[in-house]
Amino acid sequence: MRDVPFSRRGSWLDISPVIGLHRRAEDLHLVTHLNGMHAILRLVPTREGRRIETTINADPSVLVWESGDGSSIRAAFESTTTVRFTGDGVDLTLADAVDELTPFTGTYFFQDPIDRAYVFTSYESGRRYRVTSLKGKLAPDGSEALGAGTRSLTASGTQGWELAVEEIGAAHPPYVSLEPFADVVKRVASDFTAYVDAIAAWRTEATPAVERAAYVLWSATVEPAGFLLRESILMSKHWMDKVWSWDHAFNALAVAPGLAEHALDQFLTPFDHQDLSGAMPDSVTHSEVLYNFVKPPIHGWALTRLRERLPRELTIDELSDIYERLSKWTRFWLDYRIIPGHDLPYYQHGNDSGWDNSTTFDTDRVIEAPDLAAFLVIQLGVLASLAEELGSDEQQRWDRERGRVWDALLRHLRDDEGFFAVGALSGRISKRTSLLNLLPILAADVLPTNVAATLAKAIEGHLTAWGPATQRPDDPDYQTDGYWRGPIWAPSTMIIEEGLRRGGYVALADTVSARFRALCEASGFAENFDAVTGEGLRDRAYTWTASVYLVFAHDTTVRESS
Repeated sequence: MRDVPFSRRGSWLDISPVIGLHRRAEDLHLVTHLNGMHAILRLVPTREGRRIETTINADPSVLVWESGDGSSIRAAFESTTTVRFTGDGVDLTLADAVDELTPFTGTYFFQDPIDRAYVFTSYESGRRYRVTSLKGKLAPDGSEALGAGTRSLTASGTQGWELAVEEIGAAHPPYVSLEPFADVVKRVASDFTAYVDAIAAWRTEATPAVERAAYVLWSATVEPAGFLLRESILMSKHWMDKVWSWDHAFNALAVAPGLAEHALDQFLTPFDHQDLSGAMPDSVTHSEVLYNFVKPPIHGWALTRLRERLPRELTIDELSDIYERLSKWTRFWLDYRIIPGHDLPYYQHGNDSGWDNSTTFDTDRVIEAPDLAAFLVIQLGVLASLAEELGSDEQQRWDRERGRVWDALLRHLRDDEGFFAVGALSGRISKRTSLLNLLPILAADVLPTNVAATLAKAIEGHLTAWGPATQRPDDPDYQTDGYWRGPIWAPSTMIIEEGLRRGGYVALADTVSARFRALCEASGFAENFDAVTGEGLRDRAYTWTASVYLVFAHDTTVRESS
């Protein structure tokens, strides 16, 4: 519970001690991700009005606070908007997570005169949190209070107690309990088991972290709401509660083997918000769509991998829809991100690459980068193949564009030592020590043999006991917790592994896969990892990390069984 929030598929709620950016509270909180991440209620085990120490455990279906004498509190998600709590021998105080109610912030607390339920209304989330007693009694403190002060409810009962907390809008019919708590737990457990069986029926004893990886994905999934028009897997139900326009592709690959429609939704979610230029948003979440940056065009490659992993063929209508969206996204790079007279696309900032603070951007921020050119070449090739498959007359145009960018990549961003980036305006060569400059390995199957060999050798130099560091640990610019200046990340690892395998460097690809899987099995599914110790860093329940583990584990299982 210190690392992974307790939630369920579809819900915008979770229970966690993580209440903000790098902020962990002593107590678990009910947190919502509507209108941003907001802690709503502090959940405090009490006895006779005093907080007591408990041991906290959870599985996908039930969360338990257990005291030393065997008495406990349990919580389960009855639905995506309702959490049930029950206790015996331990009381539960639900307290406002903030200290003060102002005209624009905080939570107002009152008892509804119709159903006698208690309601916390949150300015931050714009929702109400209705608490209905099903057994025992509720003791309020601070009902209808304004300004600073306590606002809380305490559930208790000599024969135990039970309550339901709902996230609702302006009004909702009174809560009615239709299912015993034990049945809720059984149903949720069954739902999760069905999910794991769907996406990872292939799991074996050699893939011990599969169920935890699946839980990270399942629990971070939200139902359509706000700007998210499809059921979507957030990057996390901690503070990284968005869908970024390259992260989503890795999640689509993970769920593809058994949930085809769900996988297509993950792939298409950011495409729902392409602007008139064809650009995809940087990120989408419940209440905002950001266009201040973009993300790299990995989607042609991702589509190819997705089609390999789906349990069915895409229909002509599906392919046509994807082709149109992918064409617009590609035209954005060709029409708006290539300087007149040049042939290579450029990034405007590290954020465009997804490698926000990579050393490649230290000399110039606006750069023509080899990873970007390689991704675009691959995407142009995919579009040419799709055009042929769909009978479009655009195949030759895509082939011409591909050849132009490919030729420029090899002529202008490479020398005998390997690839480098240049300032789009200055022409200065960037620092060459980031793993980012080695990502053209993804095109290893079509690179000249000597070029691919140079990349593979350089990748070996980045390899630690846990996987490929984004900056070599022996480099002066290396930082242990330096975001993209040292730590191991899932997406770069997957791109490197895939490229090595495409280029015939199978033993090295196997090593990368094995080390990353061991890293996840030892340290969970963090946003990134210390490249030397393997310690998880930053957000500790990150979905693309879980997804890459699942893809690697699946691919390895298939290879070893064939």
